[in-house]
Amino acid sequence: MQSGNVTTPFGRRRMTLALVKNQFDTSDIRKGKTADKWRVYRDACDARSLLGIRDRALAVLNALLTFYPDSELSEEANLIVFPSNAQLSARANGIAGTTLRENLAILVQAGLIQRHDSPNGKRYVRKGRNGAIETAYGFSLAPLLARSEELALLAQQVAEDNRQLKFIRERITITRRDIRKLISAAMDEGASGDWEGLEQRYVATVMRLRLAKGLNDLTHMLEELTALREAVLKTLENQFFSQKSDANDAVYRQHKQNSKTESINELEPRSRKEQGEPAEPEPRPKQPDVGAFPLGMVLRGCPQMADYGPGGAIASWRDLMSAAVVVRSMLGISPSAYQDACEIMGPENAAIAVACMLERAGHINSPGGYLRDLTRKAERGEFSLGPMLMALHRQNANVRSTG
Repeated sequence: MQSGNVTTPFGRRRMTLALVKNQFDTSDIRKGKTADKWRVYRDACDARSLLGIRDRALAVLNALLTFYPDSELSEEANLIVFPSNAQLSARANGIAGTTLRENLAILVQAGLIQRHDSPNGKRYVRKGRNGAIETAYGFSLAPLLARSEELALLAQQVAEDNRQLKFIRERITITRRDIRKLISAAMDEGASGDWEGLEQRYVATVMRLRLAKGLNDLTHMLEELTALREAVLKTLENQFFSQKSDANDAVYRQHKQNSKTESINELEPRSRKEQGEPAEPEPRPKQPDVGAFPLGMVLRGCPQMADYGPGGAIASWRDLMSAAVVVRSMLGISPSAYQDACEIMGPENAAIAVACMLERAGHINSPGGYLRDLTRKAERGEFSLGPMLMALHRQNANVRSTG
């Protein structure tokens, strides 16, 4: 069989041991073996990332296969095609000559085709008196037939890797969502625990996640996020267990006190003042909702905030408040300072204040102290978000006009 002969390339093209090995492997085709040429081609396309070939090279391979007359590659047939460069270029969507030669070399190096060069480097066929092909010079498709099973396995491997990659990306998205919402809920509701530390771990992990590309990198990142999620849930579990224990102790103490049937104050309970105990502090008045601003207006004045929203965008007030928690940590504002702002201003207005501070971060020496000052002014009714937003709108408008 022609493909079983080891040949060297014409002219200045170098011969390598890898090319010799490919020709030895090709010569070992099982007797009578056949394979559908387009099925093999599709497998090569699916496995291109593992083969190290690009789309242009596959287009050239497709053009070469069109010069093979049968639909099946057969060990018993002549597997050498001999089109000219002009014919190949026409069938490869008009590819330039230099690019054509470059991609032919890529296919040879990848072991998908072999060169069978004539003494003068031309491609042609010599036929016998009966019209049968005696000798052909051009490109052998025998490697495709020899590697048909291998290419099918490579294609299956790529499909499985893509399936696993999709699964891992889905798990990462869900785990990120769980962590973000659990931490936000815990901080919003004042749960005990090192939520600032957990939030910093989360932000650092998400930053590294942007650099993860391959399956192995994403798998490692999923393991990190899963461990962080477990730490968050463990902290919440300890919180609930502590609350349950405290509630049980309170019930026990109440039962023990009520078991005393002789009490002169049973029907006439005294006030704390009459008992000489300090009166309960009156709750701080919550600042009325001064932030009746459309979300679009806030985002136009504070465009940087969108980078910290879920998926890099902010579509709702909930997204803005989630982004504010991330920015709060990034600016170094303590959870207690932000919690006070939420209680006095309201959570939406506190998020707007943090968004405004992000825009002016370069001009604020102590973001935590600045937010506490705004909170105190809001508590006294001396602060409004409107002027801050309007100033940022004017600033951004000036930047756009000068840009």
